[in-house]
Amino acid sequence: MDAHTIGEPVSPKARREVLATADEGSGPGASGAGDPDARLVAPVVVDGGEEVEEAGLRPRSLTEFVGQAQLVEHLGIVIQAARQRQQPVDHILFAGPPGLGKTSLAGIVATEMGAGLRITSGPVLTRAGDLAALLTDLQDDDVLFIDEIHRLHRSVEEMLYSAMEDAKLDILIGKGPTARSIRLDLPRFTLVGATTRTGLVSGPLRDRFGFVGRLDLYAASDLRAIVERSARILHVDIDEEGATRIAERSRGTPRVANRLLRRVRDFAEVRGNGSVTGTTAAEGLDLFGVDELGLDKVDRAILETLCGRFGGQPIGLTTLAQCVGEETDTIEDAYEPYLLQCGLILRTARGRVPTPRAWAHLGQLPPAGSAPPEAATLFEP
Repeated sequence: MDAHTIGEPVSPKARREVLATADEGSGPGASGAGDPDARLVAPVVVDGGEEVEEAGLRPRSLTEFVGQAQLVEHLGIVIQAARQRQQPVDHILFAGPPGLGKTSLAGIVATEMGAGLRITSGPVLTRAGDLAALLTDLQDDDVLFIDEIHRLHRSVEEMLYSAMEDAKLDILIGKGPTARSIRLDLPRFTLVGATTRTGLVSGPLRDRFGFVGRLDLYAASDLRAIVERSARILHVDIDEEGATRIAERSRGTPRVANRLLRRVRDFAEVRGNGSVTGTTAAEGLDLFGVDELGLDKVDRAILETLCGRFGGQPIGLTTLAQCVGEETDTIEDAYEPYLLQCGLILRTARGRVPTPRAWAHLGQLPPAGSAPPEAATLFEP
């Protein structure tokens, strides 16, 4: 093919040929970035029944989205303004714990704008050619959603900078003195990123997002509305008390609420008459090991280790993980945040200690003469 100079318009077919040329000789591990039929990222086809149900429960518009009222209001203004100007929405970054609706909001942005949605994740894009193939295959006004964007490889992230700011893509073809740079024009698109670790998103990338939305844990009233909506979609007969019981034990997370709803539905169909009442929900959740605060088996094992085995004395993370039988990262990332939010444990300089609420939840009394958690300091008195 003829060489294109920087700034010269390049057709989609030519873009694919350029990428194929740039990708030659990349080794047997190449993902075929230049093959238009071998699309790197396509809508995921899931075989699991529950995963299909989960996708069906996602809200499809801002009016269907429950909770996060301030974020939804701000996002609605941004989308409506872009529609009035007949421009793509500015690049958006959603941050927050898992299961709060970041992927759902990305789909809503595409739906509200009447645009196509492409979905991928940071760990999948291992080479710059992977991202180049994805970007050049976009259509005007498409929404590109990158989950776990904080896990992007550095070279891939740097290629995003010019794509986000100037809708340009710089490709280096060849090696050594024969290498040449080609700048490709990209269609107008909106990048929506999602992250659970905002601090790991580099400053240059974060600053290129025009709108950053933080999702918080949901109130019990919002979770009850989500459970009732999901029950209607799944054709589950549930009353208000049953929905409230499930919402109270959902750890402030819609994904957990939908999962518990399916388990309670199973319990009601096997052990009951198929209807989910407050009593049925409580019995089903107790059977599956989810207590009144939403704690599961591992959560309770952590509290029992702190209160029972060590009598409320401070213990380190490594010791706690070995006693519970989990990895330290799992304890720190998956279990401790919720226990801290519930006020059941405290992190001190000397280690993890249980609070009076933890003792009360286990139905135990702290040892006589034990120091209160807030008295724990770095140095012994």
